[in-house]
Amino acid sequence: MQSPRSNQDRTEKTRAALLSAARGLFIEKGYAETSTPEIVAAAGITRGALYHHFQDKRDLFRAVVAEEASAVAAAIEGRASASMQPVAALIAGSFAYLEAMHAPGRTRLLLIEAPAVLGMAEIQALDEANAARTLREGLEAAFSQAGRDPGLPLAALTDLLSAAFDRAALAIDAGGSAADYGAAISVLIRRLVLN
Repeated sequence: MQSPRSNQDRTEKTRAALLSAARGLFIEKGYAETSTPEIVAAAGITRGALYHHFQDKRDLFRAVVAEEASAVAAAIEGRASASMQPVAALIAGSFAYLEAMHAPGRTRLLLIEAPAVLGMAEIQALDEANAARTLREGLEAAFSQAGRDPGLPLAALTDLLSAAFDRAALAIDAGGSAADYGAAISVLIRRLVLN
């Protein structure tokens, strides 16, 4: 009889193998062109194991996207420490976002495939739990420290600034200068918060 820990380990390894295989295929071929038989073959598991862990291909894709979004938020939080001044932390987090989005395939998964597959409402909820949340918290802290009221709803400001970050990530992914976009975002944040 196997111990509960070895069963849990096997379950975690199977799930990780599925996520890794699916991620690679979704990046290489896109969601629509990737089949579940390809995913299970790449993961080296059975189709039954796939459906034990995920309802369907869309559910598996959702899990891949959630992992990617969580990794971006973790990168931002790791760079923008609580010991920093809020504006400096906001700028550091901005650079961390651009660097995190530079991971191979991440921009395609989060900014191209995910909205098309999952829809904007689901993507906005996922973003609000991750990168947009860190941006909103950073803006709140920066405006508070500067003793300023942004003069408009923080949710709308966060949403618009988040769109600028996404546009920068797409441009960098297409070959644009990360230094140029980083500098532009830094100026944008300083002017927004400090002026």
